[in-house]
Amino acid sequence: MKAVLALADGRIFTGKSFGATGEALGEVVFNTAMSGYQEVLTDPSYKGQMVTMTYTQIGNTGINSEDIESRGLFLSGFIVKEYQDCYSNWRATMSLDAYLKENSIVAIHGIDTRALTRHLRDHGAQNGIISTIDFDPASLLRKVRAQPSMAGLDLASGVSCEKPYQWNEGTWQLGSGYPQVDSSQLKYKVVAYDFGIKYNILRCLVDAGCDVTVVPATFPAEAVLAMNPDGIFFSNGPGDPEPVLAAQEIIRAFVGKKPIFGICLGHQLMGLALGGRTMKLPFGNHGSNLPVVDHATGKVEITAQNHGFCVDLDSVAEICELAHENLNDQTVEGIRHKSLPIFSVQHHPEASPGPHDSQYLFGRFVELMEKERATA
Repeated sequence: MKAVLALADGRIFTGKSFGATGEALGEVVFNTAMSGYQEVLTDPSYKGQMVTMTYTQIGNTGINSEDIESRGLFLSGFIVKEYQDCYSNWRATMSLDAYLKENSIVAIHGIDTRALTRHLRDHGAQNGIISTIDFDPASLLRKVRAQPSMAGLDLASGVSCEKPYQWNEGTWQLGSGYPQVDSSQLKYKVVAYDFGIKYNILRCLVDAGCDVTVVPATFPAEAVLAMNPDGIFFSNGPGDPEPVLAAQEIIRAFVGKKPIFGICLGHQLMGLALGGRTMKLPFGNHGSNLPVVDHATGKVEITAQNHGFCVDLDSVAEICELAHENLNDQTVEGIRHKSLPIFSVQHHPEASPGPHDSQYLFGRFVELMEKERATA
């Protein structure tokens, strides 16, 4: 079946449909990961976006019941060069096409994704529409140009959990799957704010010895302090951090009271809560092969990233120092408070998909909590 992708600036790509039929609107971005498409699809940070995979063949390993990162699919559409319906993997239970249909995600394949990626790189991420029912360029452009920009939208509230819950699952082990860890074996009590949290973040916290309580994005700080946790974690999530005002106030309520660790959107919200600014990147950083330097050690890490906004270092330089830096575009990848046990990173140390170079950051969080305990 024919499908068309139209960008807001008038560029049009014609290909074939897979997944659900119909129309999908969203901001078109590209992801440079060579594997892990199932984790990409289930990452809530992609809410409101249509993801282009730059790797040529997608679908080869099908879909399984274990490599999921959230309770559902939140992206708007999926764009690939060559979809492989004939999948092979010992854990696979269905094809990618069937999975997208089951979750009502419109997708397109058979287009020149290299040309699309270069276009987005040169002209910036922009809204687009995938359609399997309307192929009139003028009609498609009217629809896509009526779509609001992601800037200024609070998307995190739409992917957060509705009520608190406990998490005690560790990272996947070959031969046994995901271990369930008894709370009595976990030393540190951590409250994790969910702005679209990935499951592997929670698993890494458990592996680090954390007994995790996950709470909704607007859960009152007073109620969390009443739990007397050892530390507070702020998660990844979609979209622009500036309109997520409630979270910024919540973070301020914890500053100076508990050790704090933030990832991705949580990092951006941290910067805003500390008086800084954020800015939208031309096309963002999405992939699992992006180099970052840790200024504390001088070591370079290959990281997983998924963001379209970043913190302006100059705006927080009085109270925070640059901890990590993106070596591709020199944007801020991490900040550390100069006097308080607070730090955050823009990239994803939990990977999934991606390398494990940055997983030590969960250990740094534990070190801060241990130090705080010792001085309490």
